[in-house]
Amino acid sequence: MERPFSEAVRYRPEYPLAWVELHRPPALNALNKEVFETLGQIMDQIASDDQVRAVILTGSGEKAFAAGADVEELRQLNTIAAGKFALVANATQEKLSGLPKATIAALNGFTLGGGCELAMCCDIRIASEKAKLGQPEINLGIIPGGGGTQRLSRLVGIAKAKELIFTGRILSAQEALQIGLVNMVVKPEELLDKAKQLALDIAGKSGPAIALAKRSIAEGSEMPLSGALHYEIECFAQCFATEDHREGIEAFLGKRAPIFQHR
Repeated sequence: MERPFSEAVRYRPEYPLAWVELHRPPALNALNKEVFETLGQIMDQIASDDQVRAVILTGSGEKAFAAGADVEELRQLNTIAAGKFALVANATQEKLSGLPKATIAALNGFTLGGGCELAMCCDIRIASEKAKLGQPEINLGIIPGGGGTQRLSRLVGIAKAKELIFTGRILSAQEALQIGLVNMVVKPEELLDKAKQLALDIAGKSGPAIALAKRSIAEGSEMPLSGALHYEIECFAQCFATEDHREGIEAFLGKRAPIFQHR
């Protein structure tokens, strides 16, 4: 059943999954303050709902995931207002990237600027063959302000990120796959089914283990290797405080599929 937040973003639990849909089709799902605030509220809802174990984020229609920030809104901003807008976006993006559940971005079309930045906050990105990705802000005389200079360089390397941000070049889905910006590319008609299949697979794993793996990867990537390896050991050890680890081991030894209780 779809839950009302605002018309700009639609939320539909389908336990153990949740669907989140950017919904501004006439504007190619462009991101404005209302979208970010609503999306932040939805992330809070998901974080507190133990029945949701994986999230699929996509865009309404066939043309766009999100074509970027709403340029009509951007044209009204001065320096102070631009900073405040970016902080609103950042607060929501941090909620999305820090969600202790798996997140999958299903990219159905234009995934540009803020849309690309939002997609990079998700754990996994699946692109339609028709998807186009990039950070073209330079063509507006500005730079990415929603994590593009930071998350893109961490995903594809500093040199490639500089090339894409300095030129504003837009990538095909296959080019994005080649540089590691997306995980896989599928036919447009298969996009949502593939995202759901992957989300259900992940949702069937131990929720605490997924959360610990996600935390270990995120925190460890910012540490020197020696410190990251010790942090991984801490997260590994915490798995042994869960009921799921006992179920997983007993199921393996009993040659049966585990039935995790996410505890």
